[in-house]
Amino acid sequence: MNIQESSHEMKRSRINEILQNADDFMRSFGFRLPPFAYFSPQEMKQRGAELAGVINAGMGWDITDYGEERFDEMGLFLFTLRNGSLEEMKNGGGMCYAEKIMISRQNQLSPMHRHIVKTEDIINRGGAKLAIKMYESDADGALNKNANVPVVCDGVPRTLPAGDTLILEPGESVTLRPGNWHAFWGEGGDVLIGEVSTVNDDMTDNIFHEPIGRFSNVEEDADPRHLLVSDYKGWLS
Repeated sequence: MNIQESSHEMKRSRINEILQNADDFMRSFGFRLPPFAYFSPQEMKQRGAELAGVINAGMGWDITDYGEERFDEMGLFLFTLRNGSLEEMKNGGGMCYAEKIMISRQNQLSPMHRHIVKTEDIINRGGAKLAIKMYESDADGALNKNANVPVVCDGVPRTLPAGDTLILEPGESVTLRPGNWHAFWGEGGDVLIGEVSTVNDDMTDNIFHEPIGRFSNVEEDADPRHLLVSDYKGWLS
């Protein structure tokens, strides 16, 4: 999967700062997170039974620097708002969908990757332009630098040349299917990004072109403002 264990640690104080800035940015567009987003770690633990669906589905705050220790240049803020069940999706019914809100800062790269199972709509919810560089997969799933890339933009089929950069203005979207390699960043400013998809599995369904770490370890130099999804196992077990 080209996901390696990261030895780098993000400071909790830096994570807290990113969370606050992200919340301010989302609120500037009138976007509000669900109530559980603002629970303290202590409240999350006390209400563990009640929040089992949230915790087990991996819903909540997510910050990654891909283990590269340069979040401003290569990183992403995410919040998983809802997430269904892989089992129900395999059975063909039930909650087979997921939704995220993300923030890509100006020129902040989310590196080249694809998904094995997930089909996703990536939506520019507001701010600057969203740039997405794309390739297709070959028969073995590897990045193909020669094949055109079939996508759907707001319901309209398009074919992009290999390595082309699609620019999404606010309100525009693209549908990416398994095998569509993609990397993205904010073009000319910061972007609020929506993702509506089939069930999300960040542990096994992200295939990166270069070996990187999806989740960073945390240096606890401050108390957490809120727990990250990657904190749940250690803090709530």
